[in-house]
Amino acid sequence: MNDPAATQRAHFDRLIERYEAHYDDATSQQYRRRFWYAPLFAGLDLRGRVVLEAMCGSGQTTGYLLERGARVTGLEISGVAIESFRRRWPDAASVCSSILDTGLADASFDGVVVIGGLHHLHPRVADAVDEIHRLLKPGGWFCFGEPHTGSLPDVLRRWWYQRDALFEDSEAAIDIGALRRTNAGRFTFEFERYVGNLAYLLVLNSMIFRIPRGLKRFYAPPLLALERVIGLVQGRRTTCFAIGRWRKREKCR
Repeated sequence: MNDPAATQRAHFDRLIERYEAHYDDATSQQYRRRFWYAPLFAGLDLRGRVVLEAMCGSGQTTGYLLERGARVTGLEISGVAIESFRRRWPDAASVCSSILDTGLADASFDGVVVIGGLHHLHPRVADAVDEIHRLLKPGGWFCFGEPHTGSLPDVLRRWWYQRDALFEDSEAAIDIGALRRTNAGRFTFEFERYVGNLAYLLVLNSMIFRIPRGLKRFYAPPLLALERVIGLVQGRRTTCFAIGRWRKREKCR
C-alpha cells in the first residue's frame, strides 16, 4: 500500500479544483452549516480561540470559524490546496504539512477541526489522532466529521471505492468505536451524532455521482428539507456520516 500522506498529497493536487466546485458551492455550504457545523460547534465560544483546521483543503470550514471569531491556522499536505487556501483566506495562518507530522508545537491549539480528512489516512488514522492530541491544550476540543463503519451505506461505499477511480487505496470509513476505546484515557467524549441521507449523497457529494453542479440549485432545497425529516428516524446503521466532539483530558489516566 502507498504511504497515505503521499497518496493524500497526490489526490488533492489532482482533484482540488473539482473539490472546490462541488463541496464548497452555496448548496454544499448550506448542508455543512445546517447538519455539521451547527451541532459540532454548539456551545463553544470560538472568539479569540486558536483553532487548527487540519487537512483543510482550500478551507471549506474556514469561513464559518472566522465568522465565529476563531484565529484559524489551516494545515494541508497538498501544495496546490494550501495555495488556494492562502488566496481565499489571507487573514488565516497556514502550514503545508502532513497531519501525521505537523512540526507544530505541543499544546498550541484550543481546538482542532478535521472534516472528512481522517478517512484518507488508513492504516495510520490512530497516528493522526496521536498528533491531534499532542497539539491540543489540556481541555482543548477535537471536532471531527467522517464516514463511519457499521452501516449499510458503508457496505455500498466499500463496493464503490473498489470501482471508482476517484478513490485511493488509503480511503476507508472510520471505526469510531475502536478509536474511542483506544483514546478513552486521553479524551472525554462529549457527543457523537450520526447524519447523512439524500442531501448528503446528492447535494454534498455531487462530484462522486458526477452530477452537473448547475443542477444542484434546483433540487437542493427539497432534498435539504427531506434530509432533516429523514434524519429524525435514522440511526447509526442507516446514516452515511458521523460527527463528534472530544475534549482532551486535563490529565491523562
